[in-house]
Amino acid sequence: MTVLQALVLGIVQGLGEFLPISSSAHLVLVPWALGWQYAGLTFDVALHMGTLVAVVAYFWRDWFAILDRGLRRRETREKTLFWYLVAATVPGAAFGYIFEEQAETVFRTPLLIGIMLVVMGIVLYLVDSKASSCKDVDRITLGDSILVGISQAFAIIPGVSRSGVTMTAGRFRGMTREAAARFSFLLSTPIIIGAGIVKLKDLAPGEINVVFLTGVISSAVVGFLSIKFLLKYLAERSFAIFVWYRLVIGVAVIILALVRT
Repeated sequence: MTVLQALVLGIVQGLGEFLPISSSAHLVLVPWALGWQYAGLTFDVALHMGTLVAVVAYFWRDWFAILDRGLRRRETREKTLFWYLVAATVPGAAFGYIFEEQAETVFRTPLLIGIMLVVMGIVLYLVDSKASSCKDVDRITLGDSILVGISQAFAIIPGVSRSGVTMTAGRFRGMTREAAARFSFLLSTPIIIGAGIVKLKDLAPGEINVVFLTGVISSAVVGFLSIKFLLKYLAERSFAIFVWYRLVIGVAVIILALVRT
């Protein structure tokens, strides 16, 4: 892998992890379209480390308050949110552990990815256009958290998008777009940490080189900017631009996959 390829894939990861377009799909499709070889598990670790840095850097104040008050006896908004995030993390973590091998193999076919990009784009549009916007993060319930957590389990299929499906579930439960995105980003932290720990066993100290660091830094910087952009964007606008993107790319991938068959 070259430094340029690492830079491109780092940017793809930073954008796709937090925008509702699926990072796992684009990390399969970009090398597939450009004829690049699979970057390997070591580089996967680099990308996960980068996006972890991004989400922690952006939400460090929130996480400090959530962890500081989460285990205390006194009932606070942060304590409630802490346990809701724990409840929402369990389904995704369990599915990710059980279906890890399938997520790395059979789910990564371009045709399936294209179909999932289109299907989830349509679902996101329908839910977002009909849902009410009455709940901010402070009004999220345990039921909301569990449903969002269950939806996160489907993100093991590239093309679904972890952020996309959790924001869709949040909108289905009446969260504002900004609240759905904020809860989705907070929920991503333990999942990214868990995925990083699982892959960390494949990393040898000698494999930390310029390519590895390029992946970490580029995905961290772009991921941080993506979070900042999306929270501001959704305060005033809908998910329409991401829906159209998913439909166009999904149809193009389906056609290309069928032509190459």
